[in-house]
Amino acid sequence: MKKSVKWIISIIAVVAIVGIGWLSFGPKDSSTSGQKVVKVGIMSGSKADDAVWKSVAETAKDKYDIKLKFVHFTDYTQPNTALSQHSVDLNAFQHYAFLKDWNQKHHTDITSIGNTVITPIRLFSDSYKNVKDLPDGASIAIPNDATNESRALVLLKNAGLIELKHKDGLLGVNDITKNSKNLKIQEVDASQTPRLLNSVDASVVNGNYAATAKLPNNKAIFTEPLNKDSKPWINFIAANKDQKDNATYKKVVKAYQTKKTADVIEKEYGKTEVPAWNHKFN
Repeated sequence: MKKSVKWIISIIAVVAIVGIGWLSFGPKDSSTSGQKVVKVGIMSGSKADDAVWKSVAETAKDKYDIKLKFVHFTDYTQPNTALSQHSVDLNAFQHYAFLKDWNQKHHTDITSIGNTVITPIRLFSDSYKNVKDLPDGASIAIPNDATNESRALVLLKNAGLIELKHKDGLLGVNDITKNSKNLKIQEVDASQTPRLLNSVDASVVNGNYAATAKLPNNKAIFTEPLNKDSKPWINFIAANKDQKDNATYKKVVKAYQTKKTADVIEKEYGKTEVPAWNHKFN
C-alpha cells in the first residue's frame, strides 16, 4: 500500500474518532438539553385561542425551558378522560362547576393548579335595551344542561329578575323562590339560545355561542357580574391530583399568569374574556 493512501486512511480514522467523541461528550444542542415537554389538552378553538396559547408557549420556552405540546379535542368529554388516562399532562378548558360534576360522575381525582380566564355570560334581547324594560310574563331562554342552567339562573338573580334558594351545588328552575314578573323560562340546548332571540323576549347565551353567532357585547342587556357568585365559572389549568405540586406544571401556570398573556387576551377578546388569576371575586 502506498504511503499516501495509508496517510489518508489514518486521517479519516482520526476524524471519525474525534467525531464520535464530540457526539458523546461534547456540548448538547439546546433544543434537547434538559428541555421538558408538557402535553396540554385544549379544545380546538379560534384564532384568538391559538394566539393566547402561542404566547404562553413562548413564555414557557423562553423563561422556563419548557416546550408545550398541545393536544386538541373537539368534544368536552375528551380532555378529562385523556388527563385521567395520562395521555396528556394537563388540560385547560373547563370551569370549577364542570369539574366538580365530572369528578363526581366519573370518580376521577382531577384538580385545579391555577386560574386562567372567566368568560362572562350575557342576557341578550332583540326587543329591549335594558333588563328593567322586560315586561311581566316575558319569555327567557336559558341553557338546559345542569351547569349552564344553574349559571343562567344566577345571572337572572343578579339582574334582579328572580330569587333563588340558598344552597350548595347546582340550581334548577325548581329552586326559584320568587318570580315577581312571572317570567316564562324556557330550557333549551345551549347552542339554540342565540337562535331563539327572534322568538323570545331575551336569551341567556354563553360566550362561545355568542361569539359564533356574532352577537356583540353591547347588544347584551345584562352581563354576569364578577363577584362571589362567579367563582364556579372560573376556568383553570387542571392536573391529576397526585401531580398538583409538580414543579414543572407550576411553571406552566406561571407562564400563563403573566401580564403578557393578559395583554393578548384583551387584544384578542376585548371584554368577552377576562383574566381571572388576579381578580378578586368578592
